[in-house]
Amino acid sequence: MIDISVRNVKKAFEEGNDILDDISFDINEGEKVGLLGKNGAGKTTLLRLITGELEPDEGTVAVTGFKKTGLISQIPEYPAGYTGEDVMQTAFNRLKEMKAGMEELERKMADGGDVDVLKAYDSLAYEYERLGGYNTGHEINRVANGLRIPPEQRERSFDRLSGGEKTRINLARLMLEKTDILLLDEPTNHLDMRATLWLEEFLGKYGGTVLIISHDRYFLDKTIDRAIEINAGKAEFYGGNYSFYVTEKQRRYEEQLERYEREQAEAKRLRDAAARLHQWGTGNEMLMKKSRSVLKRAERAQRTERPDRDKSMHAKFEEKEFRADELLVIKDLKKSFDAHSLFEIGELEVHGGERIALIGDNGTGKTTLVKIIMGEESPDSGIVRRGPAVKPAYLPQVVRFDNPRRSILDTLTYELNMSPQLARNRLGAFLFPGEDVFKLVGELSGGEKSRLRLCMLMSGKANLLILDEPTNHLDLPSREWIESAVGDFGETIVFISHDRYFIDRFATRVWEIEDGAFTDFSGSFAQFLEYKRSAPGRVSSAAGGVAVAAGRQTVSPSGSAPAAATPRSGSAGPVQRAAKPNKKPSDIPKEIRRLEREILKAEGELESIRLLMEEHSSDYVKLIEYNLLEQEASERIDVLYREWETLS
Repeated sequence: MIDISVRNVKKAFEEGNDILDDISFDINEGEKVGLLGKNGAGKTTLLRLITGELEPDEGTVAVTGFKKTGLISQIPEYPAGYTGEDVMQTAFNRLKEMKAGMEELERKMADGGDVDVLKAYDSLAYEYERLGGYNTGHEINRVANGLRIPPEQRERSFDRLSGGEKTRINLARLMLEKTDILLLDEPTNHLDMRATLWLEEFLGKYGGTVLIISHDRYFLDKTIDRAIEINAGKAEFYGGNYSFYVTEKQRRYEEQLERYEREQAEAKRLRDAAARLHQWGTGNEMLMKKSRSVLKRAERAQRTERPDRDKSMHAKFEEKEFRADELLVIKDLKKSFDAHSLFEIGELEVHGGERIALIGDNGTGKTTLVKIIMGEESPDSGIVRRGPAVKPAYLPQVVRFDNPRRSILDTLTYELNMSPQLARNRLGAFLFPGEDVFKLVGELSGGEKSRLRLCMLMSGKANLLILDEPTNHLDLPSREWIESAVGDFGETIVFISHDRYFIDRFATRVWEIEDGAFTDFSGSFAQFLEYKRSAPGRVSSAAGGVAVAAGRQTVSPSGSAPAAATPRSGSAGPVQRAAKPNKKPSDIPKEIRRLEREILKAEGELESIRLLMEEHSSDYVKLIEYNLLEQEASERIDVLYREWETLS
């Protein structure tokens, strides 16, 4: 059964600029689909079309009528005074109505109700029990504990919760409602690692249909079974998880590039042949006609567009020369908040070139620790000592600028004392081209602000880089870019992250804060998870990530490029036929006419193959077959034209 059907949908917010351009796809019952694409590609717009919040300019969007759909990105308004607990309880409104009906029937039975009242009560009681009416408290506790919603958060007024806390409670409400179709827009953005692992497990067991927008690559790998990428208003389809998508996207790119280059070479050869025929044909109308025919063939041969790589930023950190052994020392460090101990750290030394992942649940004190290291906050006791030649650069989780009314260009020129031309050059490398440099920094998205701050940090010659959730507001291409930039940084990095892909790629040491305890582990993230799983008395809910981390080692993050195709030499038969040199002059016109008939027939066959390629453009199994047929047909036509040229 089809749960979601999108047919020929177009949507534009500015005239002549379609964010979605004739998109069609179906999502079947029970499928778990990832919606991929850059920020601004139209992913959230598509979710809003599916929920009916927006109407398409053209086309239709249909959702199975009797099924309940829930969207995570939207947080409904609730009556004043509602607590987090009240919001989660709204998931059971139908059960509450049934309970009220049962109580009314009980009163009637107490007054001597007839048989019909008793039957109605039995029927309602059965349905109430079947739907879990007697287990609502247990269900709320199970989901709230899984999503790390503590009792004090459940008791607090909903309108006083943070955006992340509201998102968690709204997600819990949808799960408790047993929604048939879940539309998740960045569901892990405000979840710590443990809650994310729980959500992965929940979705693995969930029997309904799921459409997910996420930039968390591990999360996508664990939760989706196919992907739809929105690119330049069009949809491309991939029959697997995120790792499959990366590998297959690379394969398609290389295949299209190879086809483009082959067609360009073929077009050049035909143009050269047409030029020779034109030169020979002075005064010969037949040769001039053939020259024009070959030139048209050259135009038709160029059917494939050159594939474009995603535009990327080309920038590196300017590093300060520093090779001292002792970069950072922490000793007897303690910090509490409202009489609650965040952490106690005995003695730590950080050396040049280390890459330290600082992990833990939300609220454990990770950001507080990096602020102490940066000197922005004081500990209750203990010391943090940086080496005398250490120059840190700090990217906070929430980026702010001193003057939000300044343009991007003015911010760079004023704060870095940089010439406008040099500032433009730097901004261009960070994907702020042309007129974009005149945007006000206060109006930038979270990802754009992080990108601009990184641009400023990279010119500071740092040797200690401290990053607080560096990938939080970035789309997948931007995440890949920052990984490339961080990978090129040869000095010390301390970073807070819930992005397991990022942690697994860079961490050579792990600091974990858990329930006030501090763990310093020397090794990779995968080794740390294995330690957590196997250490006596330390079986952690994060242990489920071991399989994830181990799985990543078997699949390259960028996908493995397919082996280069061996050039086809052709087989015996007409493809390898050469013109015979011993033709009688009287036979040549007859042979030319025969070749022209064969060329016409072969060109018709080639055109039919290319029409089939267009028809099956999303079926890459069939495309491989048609590509081979196209290549064989082109080679046959090449041989026929060479024979024709020789005889002409």
